[in-house]
Amino acid sequence: MMDRSQAAPVHDASEAAGSADAKGLQQALQEELLADEKHPRQPAARVEPTGPPQGRILLQRSLKIAAGLAVIAIFGWLPLRAMWQNSSVEAVLNSRLVTLRAPIGGRVAAAPAAMKDQAHLDAGMVVLRVVNSRGDRTRLDDLRRQKSRLENERPSLATKLETARAAQQDLARQAALFKDGRVLQLEARIAEIQTSIEAAAARREEANAAVDRASSLAKSGNVSTVELSRLTRELSVAQQTELGTRKRLDAAQVELRAARSGSFLGDSYNDRPSSVQREEEMRLRAKDLEADLVHTDTEIAWLGNEIIVEEIRFADISEASIRTPVTGRVWEMMTSPGEDVQIGQPLLKVLDCSGAVITANVTESVYNRLQLGDRTTFEPNDGGVPIAGTVVNLTGAAGAPANLAINPDALGKEPYRVTVAPADAAAHDCTVGRTGRVIFSRRETAP
Repeated sequence: MMDRSQAAPVHDASEAAGSADAKGLQQALQEELLADEKHPRQPAARVEPTGPPQGRILLQRSLKIAAGLAVIAIFGWLPLRAMWQNSSVEAVLNSRLVTLRAPIGGRVAAAPAAMKDQAHLDAGMVVLRVVNSRGDRTRLDDLRRQKSRLENERPSLATKLETARAAQQDLARQAALFKDGRVLQLEARIAEIQTSIEAAAARREEANAAVDRASSLAKSGNVSTVELSRLTRELSVAQQTELGTRKRLDAAQVELRAARSGSFLGDSYNDRPSSVQREEEMRLRAKDLEADLVHTDTEIAWLGNEIIVEEIRFADISEASIRTPVTGRVWEMMTSPGEDVQIGQPLLKVLDCSGAVITANVTESVYNRLQLGDRTTFEPNDGGVPIAGTVVNLTGAAGAPANLAINPDALGKEPYRVTVAPADAAAHDCTVGRTGRVIFSRRETAP
């Protein structure tokens, strides 16, 4: 039998071990009692306890209890926290896609060597070229031919104009000489007529004196009546001759005034001599040639402008450079160099890093509590810096926008979808696909 002093330490150790090992301790005590009955111990001898020390056993059991509590906290607190917070079931950092299409039909030229899939693209960078070697240039060729024809005709028109102007000047000089000569001729004729008038006046006066003498003598019978009649007739002829000469002087003066004014009166020609008429005709021809030359110059200038416009249009339909409108990176290359494409065919999809969004799906209860403009926080699963944002779209169970890099339909745990715009999208380097959880700020209710 075992005494009380030996059983007390064993009993204390069993109480410290706990109820979970009670059966094991009882079995150990029974084995020790049986061993003591078979081999009694000396009363003065103290039995040393076998097995590990009690402190080590307590430490192990404390660690097990702490680990159990930690597991309970992790797998119990997190679901409880998720139930208390307005948060998403799933969330992923997403971005919008820009699809570049072929503006013309043709063949895709080689892209720059530095541009590969997922390469960084700056806004305005040329990523592809489409070349159309069969572009219609019929109108451009017609315009160039018309311009060449007019440019070839222009020197001939200019030469004709110079010749006509020279001829017109020569005829004008001849007309001026004729005018001056005609004026001098008429002035000489007027002087001659004036001399004839003076002679006629002298004969008239002589005839008048003879008639007066014959009339006095006829009264005394010294002059016959026949002689008096003859002298009277000569007086009448002298008077008429003087009158006619004066009329011719009036006519000559009329011609002189007309000649000085540029009109020529006569029996053998019209109001203008042939030199003057030819000068007028040549002046009109020079005016016509000048108008034709101005018209030709205008046509050449107009054709030049049309050729420039047509060259620009032909350049647009013969070759097109595909430039990215935004800063981003290549998401999907939908063509390859040497491939024939049609107008409007998609060539490249560019990830718009400035249009980053966060797509998430939530439960129905959380969705019904959300509104546009609610503040959010995106917590990445990798423990990165949280990203603040704002709710910009609530699509619910409806179809999500299709111009996103990651289709929101890929988040399939819940059908209610929410789109969040990050507050600083450009600072995250377009890390599309980064997963996490969106926490929605709890909206304060009015009292």
